[in-house]
Amino acid sequence: MLEDWLIEVRAAPTLEALEALRVRLLGKKGELTRKLKALKDLPPEARREEGKKLNEAKHVLEAAIKERAEELKKAAIAERLRAEAEDVTLPGLGFPAGNLHVLTQVMGELVGIFERMGYRAVLGPEVEEEFYNFDALNIPPHHPARDMHDTFWLKPAPGFEARFKRPMLLRTHTSPIQVRYMASHTPPFKIVAPGKVYRHEATDATHEAMFHQLEGLVVGDAITMADLKGALLSMARALYGPTARVNFRPSYFPFVEPGVEFEVWWENPKTGEGRWLELGGAGMVHPAVFRAVDDLREEKGLPRLYEGKTGFAFGLGVERIAMLRYQIPDIRYFFQNRLRFLEQFREEV
Repeated sequence: MLEDWLIEVRAAPTLEALEALRVRLLGKKGELTRKLKALKDLPPEARREEGKKLNEAKHVLEAAIKERAEELKKAAIAERLRAEAEDVTLPGLGFPAGNLHVLTQVMGELVGIFERMGYRAVLGPEVEEEFYNFDALNIPPHHPARDMHDTFWLKPAPGFEARFKRPMLLRTHTSPIQVRYMASHTPPFKIVAPGKVYRHEATDATHEAMFHQLEGLVVGDAITMADLKGALLSMARALYGPTARVNFRPSYFPFVEPGVEFEVWWENPKTGEGRWLELGGAGMVHPAVFRAVDDLREEKGLPRLYEGKTGFAFGLGVERIAMLRYQIPDIRYFFQNRLRFLEQFREEV
């Protein structure tokens, strides 16, 4: 009897068949279970002997069923692995590689140019205090230059008014980074400040409410306009080749005196024709800016350092350089996320 049951267990082809066999033999109404229940009808001596035999048979059956179940599980796993196996020698699926946005590429190139000239790249907050964005840069509330920066002012959420000690806005230029850097560093130094800026401007082919700037600042002793022109000429030649030239035209910016707009002479390598390209504004740092920085340092308990120092600053629009380089007719193309446009500037890896 037991041998017959063991043969059936070892021959069970699947886990389902093995479970059905277990129920038939060991279930509540199973064959072995019925024999165990019938022990009560036997004499005591026969009951003891037959009970011992049946219990041993039960333990042997349970062990055999467990062993066969493990064998079937392993066989099922092996079959699944065989069926789902991947041929690792086949070529993989190709996925398109991402790429840096054209503006990120141009910004990185500009920062790299100035880093090779000894400048340090510095970042700052895009949500800025009115003091750093305007007052410290010689643009008081009544100044008409603020009309050019009519921008995005922020209101504190309910319960956060105490944190807004001064009016806050989205910065209109990266010049606040220069003020923050001067307030915590000792000259001489050379920095560039890249980043996004925001102005309330009508969107058209050449203007956007958000765009990118790169500004530079050099502070030290006996810095002159010649140093400024040399820095911009080095940048221009790195961008447009050894024939590039730089021209200054007098202009007005509140935070520099004297102020200029700088142009670069660019020659088309295909036609040999050249023209002047206006790239940005520059000038010598206004003494009022140095005074504001020293006042800020004094408030923080730091010594005044900038009286008698000289320096120059410049700023340029990254979108403008990219548009001139690649002959892009509309600034809005940069922000429309059209792959047909962006794929033209894919970098070769």
